[in-house]
Amino acid sequence: MNTRNPAIPVKQMVFIALFSAVLCAVSPFSINIGPIPLSFATLAIYLAAGTLNWKYGTLSVLIYVMLGAFGLPVFSGFGAGFQKIAGPTGGFIIGYIPLALVTGFSAKHLDNNRWLFIPGMAIGTILLYTCGVLWFMIQAKTSLIAALMACVVPFLIGDTIKIIIAFIITPQLRAALRFSR
Repeated sequence: MNTRNPAIPVKQMVFIALFSAVLCAVSPFSINIGPIPLSFATLAIYLAAGTLNWKYGTLSVLIYVMLGAFGLPVFSGFGAGFQKIAGPTGGFIIGYIPLALVTGFSAKHLDNNRWLFIPGMAIGTILLYTCGVLWFMIQAKTSLIAALMACVVPFLIGDTIKIIIAFIITPQLRAALRFSR
């Protein structure tokens, strides 16, 4: 008889749902600064993955992506549907998944060496940019330089600020939620 219960504990399910809801709440509000809008989605993902861990943080992001794909208006500008994912910003939506995964892996070390969280978020953000830029290049039929200028350069300062905010807030959030990993 298998005594191991593979189900996700209720406490973790609540936190997964909570962070999915936060992501759904903040992501639609965006500022159009070009073909790629500015939103707080990345900050919400840093916090979710850093607080929950790689598995549950990534699951919360997957739930957000699926909710949007199936029609809930949770993407930037209150967009929704598979057509939004297939559009020019779709690579960023898909890129949220590796962002959460890498950020969550780096958060394993928050209790021992919290400075590893910064490179984890940075590497996750590079993966996000890579997915977004490659997809944007295909959709917009543009060069790498043009895509980088439209999809990365305008966001570098803002994403750096979000990483700093997440670095400061995440350990406190983990302690406040008393999340058992």
